[in-house]
Amino acid sequence: MAIPRPQTRQFEAFMTNLSYARRMVEAGRMLTPFRSPTIDIDDFYRAAWVQAVAAIDHWLHEEVLRRVAELAAKDSPDMPYQLRVYELPLHRVEAVQRGDATLPEAVVEHLRDKLAAQSLQHPGKISEVLKLVTDKKVWYLAAGWINESFFQGRTSLNEKTLRSRYLEITQRRNKIAHDADLIDGDLKQRRPIDEAGVNDAIDWIERIALAIAHVLDDEE
Repeated sequence: MAIPRPQTRQFEAFMTNLSYARRMVEAGRMLTPFRSPTIDIDDFYRAAWVQAVAAIDHWLHEEVLRRVAELAAKDSPDMPYQLRVYELPLHRVEAVQRGDATLPEAVVEHLRDKLAAQSLQHPGKISEVLKLVTDKKVWYLAAGWINESFFQGRTSLNEKTLRSRYLEITQRRNKIAHDADLIDGDLKQRRPIDEAGVNDAIDWIERIALAIAHVLDDEE
């Protein structure tokens, strides 16, 4: 049974970006029979891996901004602690006082500037940013949701193992993006990669995004 997806522009963009990664994998698979010295098919898989990580990184940024805007507009005493104590620079406060921006707009624009240079590729960094929109233990609850929704309780996935899996995926992305995926200490030989491994990484990225979205949406 298909698992329902959030009906938001942000999540639809995530799924579109993830589909680009899946197409790269498909292209690599279709070209495999035609390998030649001038084409490294594995580079399609490496590109797909980088694209998939970019997809969830982008979604996390946009999702936090969307939820912060909604929470700031409510002016609710029940908003997460980190958002209640969020500090704005004076020029943003003055813009609100002049009527040039609403408070939610000022908060979101300041947060957008702060997040612009930050990648959300480490579980700890994700937890820190998500505290602006929830007080829940997101990774703990996400692991439980994945267990039940995808594996019907047959796995022993927990917060620690889920964090580790995500970190493995993003660290491999960094090896590809920053070190040309070269084996440590080697200037020619690259790490092996294949269709199955990339598909597994993409599937995990989709599961993790779905789980985080569910945890954030669950009001219980």
